[in-house]
Amino acid sequence: MNTHTLILVFPIFTAYCLLLALGTLTQQCNLKEKPKLNCRDRCGDIPIPYPFGLTENCSLNEYFLVTCNETTHSHRPKAYLMNKSIQISNISLDGQIRVLQYIAHDCYAPNGTSVSDNIPWIDLPNHYTINNTANKFTIVGCDTYGYVYGTRGNRNYSTGCTATCNTKDDLLEGSCNGLGCCQTTIPKEITSVKVVSYSFDNYTDVNDFNNCGYAFVVEEGAFSFSPANLTSLRHVKKLPMVVDWGIEKKNCSEAQKHMSSYACKSRNSECFDPSNGSGYRCFCKKGYEGNPYLPHGCQDIDECKDPSLNNCKRHCENNEGSYRCSCPKLYHGDGKKDSLGCYPDKSLELKLVAACWAYFELRRRKLIKMKQTFFLQNGGLLLQEKLMKHDRSSLEMVKIFTSSELKKATNNFHENMIIAKGGYGIVYKGVLQNNKIVAIKKSREVDPSQIEQFINELIILTQVRHRNIVCLLGCCLETQVPLLVYEFIGNGTLYENIHNKDKSRFLSWEKRLKIAAETAGVLSYLHSAASTPIIHRDIKSANILLDAVFTAKVSDFGASRLVPTDQAQLSTMVQGTLGYLDPEYMQTSQLTEKSDVYSFGVVLVELLTGRKALSYDKPEEEINLANFFLYTLRKDRLFEIIEQNMVCDETREQIIEVSKLAKKCLNVRGDNRPTMKKVAMELDVVRLGGRNPWTKDEDDQEEIESWFGEGLDSISFSDDYNDSVTVQDDGMRSYY
Repeated sequence: MNTHTLILVFPIFTAYCLLLALGTLTQQCNLKEKPKLNCRDRCGDIPIPYPFGLTENCSLNEYFLVTCNETTHSHRPKAYLMNKSIQISNISLDGQIRVLQYIAHDCYAPNGTSVSDNIPWIDLPNHYTINNTANKFTIVGCDTYGYVYGTRGNRNYSTGCTATCNTKDDLLEGSCNGLGCCQTTIPKEITSVKVVSYSFDNYTDVNDFNNCGYAFVVEEGAFSFSPANLTSLRHVKKLPMVVDWGIEKKNCSEAQKHMSSYACKSRNSECFDPSNGSGYRCFCKKGYEGNPYLPHGCQDIDECKDPSLNNCKRHCENNEGSYRCSCPKLYHGDGKKDSLGCYPDKSLELKLVAACWAYFELRRRKLIKMKQTFFLQNGGLLLQEKLMKHDRSSLEMVKIFTSSELKKATNNFHENMIIAKGGYGIVYKGVLQNNKIVAIKKSREVDPSQIEQFINELIILTQVRHRNIVCLLGCCLETQVPLLVYEFIGNGTLYENIHNKDKSRFLSWEKRLKIAAETAGVLSYLHSAASTPIIHRDIKSANILLDAVFTAKVSDFGASRLVPTDQAQLSTMVQGTLGYLDPEYMQTSQLTEKSDVYSFGVVLVELLTGRKALSYDKPEEEINLANFFLYTLRKDRLFEIIEQNMVCDETREQIIEVSKLAKKCLNVRGDNRPTMKKVAMELDVVRLGGRNPWTKDEDDQEEIESWFGEGLDSISFSDDYNDSVTVQDDGMRSYY
């Protein structure tokens, strides 16, 4: 090539290189690498994330420029796409924006002339298309049809629907099936739309409730038809519409050939080709979140902080863009919930099994030893010794309960299961495994002498079987304190039924007489019919239970004593309840069957008068019920203290006879009192309508004064169990 030729070619080559470089620079200027610092990212309450921006330097290019109008009438800034009138309500980095689009309307006067109409349209810039799945073309009206016109590529299209109705009653809330409202889909990849509303008959037939038709493209979840829309839509100007956006009109493979203009700047981002033809998009890789269009926009997600984001069963360790599951020491597996998980080392399993076996075996032996200790502590040997002296056939009817059975029955002896507290323990309501309801008497922690009382009660109750004695079902000696299991009597004590106003009104004279006769029958049986005579020693209204039909059940044999057949009396430490105690027994400590007779006499007076055995809120002469009752008899004032609701012509004679019998029972000399057998017989006679044969009224005042001076008030009582008298409150609920 000669010199002349080179001179001609060189300028041409130089010019070509300059043009090529200029084109590259122009392309690079259209797509900036990143926004400048200190860019505003909000327009009022609307976030503006990059690639969008409020200035040219803060947006990817002109197509992502957002204009923020801060001089609106509402004083709330409004965002618009580019410099157009397309108002934005939301921008999502998932490739969608929500714009507010005007509603088309067509309104008519009653005479059928047009009043107003509006035909809005929207023309989107490059990189934007209207989403065809998230939006619906909608018509509202009862004489209405409409169309949506638009552009898809180089082609125009139109579609529409019809909405009619005859009356407002035809319309259904939430239904857009052609009655007052219709909807249809729109094609994808459209960039401009125009909506028009028309009328068939200018609303002349429905003008009384609908004179306008409406047409709009709206986000599907943003509009739900209501009959009120026929009139309310005239006050609505715009509704939201979903628009898709993308980066350039290229796919990912084409864009990645020019890395300087490639928009996915974060190294933890990936490219995505949507199907709507709006260009490619960027998104953060799995395990990252944030803005993929910024160099450091995609940040690691700590999946371990949120259990819903990881699949780990035990330990979770966060890594860059992911996480790792692991198992604790001495465990194997992949640590994943849906896979192997974590399982212990077999050698560890053997060690755990051995340790558990050793623990439970040690616990079992300790429990056995503890039960043996409790058995001895609770009088087990004493029970065996006493059983050797008595007929064992009755014991066969008694069940030996385990401590676990009774714990389960009483919900571990919960305080809500307590039904009574007595002088010798607490009574719980229990439900056995066979659903039988029982009463479980849990003795207090006792000294050896009280253990003997408990064993004594058990021995006595195994020997007696009577319909008016609370039935002993079984016992348990392997607990810290001994337990007795009785039949459950659910109507409370006689004490409660007499002295509780709500209950006493149901306790008629007939029921009181029946209770007295049944109680007397029990004591007669204990004194004379039992194989070995038994003195109860604590007869009182609180120890007489009543069932649903007011049948008497005598309970609490903790203080009772067996009387050898060759002895008429026993010398014992005085025990009982003040107000019911036999005065002769208190003075001599000589316990006889007549001591129960005196106590029963006090119960009779309670039934007659409705008063308590001791009433400290009364005048001094009325505190002791037995003394006051005898005093009123001497003064011929009996019916002044009798329960008035019981007195009538039919009961008056019976009340007098029972009062005479009570007087005999309260004789201060035991030898002058009748036996319980005779008392029971006399009460039966009274119940059957006969007359008490004891007609002789003896005045015992001289005998009383010879024993106690002017009354029982001169006697002092000690609250100490180890002194001469065991004192119980006469009002104590001492079930069983």
